[in-house]
Amino acid sequence: MFSLVLGLWLAFSGAAQATEIRVTDDRGISVTLPRSPQRIVSLLPSLTETVCELGQCHRLVGVDRYSNHPASVRALPQTGGGVDPNIEAIVALRPDVVLAATSSRGVPRLESFGLKVLALEPRTTRDAQRVMGVLGQVLEVTDADRIWRAIDAGVSAAAQSLPPTARSLRVYYEVSNGGYAAGPQSFIGELMDRLGVQNIITPELGPFPRINPEYVVRANPDLIMIGKRNVAGLEQRPGWRGMRALREERVCVFTADESDVLVRPGPRMAEAARLMAKCITDKGRK
Repeated sequence: MFSLVLGLWLAFSGAAQATEIRVTDDRGISVTLPRSPQRIVSLLPSLTETVCELGQCHRLVGVDRYSNHPASVRALPQTGGGVDPNIEAIVALRPDVVLAATSSRGVPRLESFGLKVLALEPRTTRDAQRVMGVLGQVLEVTDADRIWRAIDAGVSAAAQSLPPTARSLRVYYEVSNGGYAAGPQSFIGELMDRLGVQNIITPELGPFPRINPEYVVRANPDLIMIGKRNVAGLEQRPGWRGMRALREERVCVFTADESDVLVRPGPRMAEAARLMAKCITDKGRK
């Protein structure tokens, strides 16, 4: 009888230990969770969207102020932003894990309260794929790879919808106010490359460089992509009125919702590719 009880205890103990999850985050720190987290706070929209794409939206108990997709997350408690998280509000939600950007200033304070923090910050397409894999492991979702393959196939389909003439188009993508552009090394630049257009920003300038308006004038792009939030005063920029893209009305102005899709390296990247492809089709004719 004792041996039977001992055997059952050892089997149960082994099963319990097997539920422990250990992953390395983007800080290079090993994070150990006793089990797959059931209460999650996400402080980055792309991470929020990835959790939901994996079918685990119901585990979210709080999000940052910018997380707005899918619509269900808008009803969750907001816990500040990635840069300025509301530490007290997060602690009060009793999360099993907090998902945050590596650049978040709140990570050390959250950890000082004994919270588990997984810092993940996708900046490229490969990063987005890796982050989905990590979250798939943490959330014990076994088909994360299949989900990513479907996203990647959507990007390829968008690229295949464009004619070969799109490859001759030279494009400027402005990400935010102040002239911050999408360089070739950014996930937006990678999407542009897969769609076959030429980015006027050169690689040595970095992923999201701040560009002097004269740089764009000299490059004279065929097509400009920009969000509605940033488009005010475009023609008043020195020399811009005479650029081909403005003269021929080859400017795609994305709505706020569309811009959210385009600037988040996550599960909506196929949708982002489709938005870009539509812009190229509608405005990029030579």
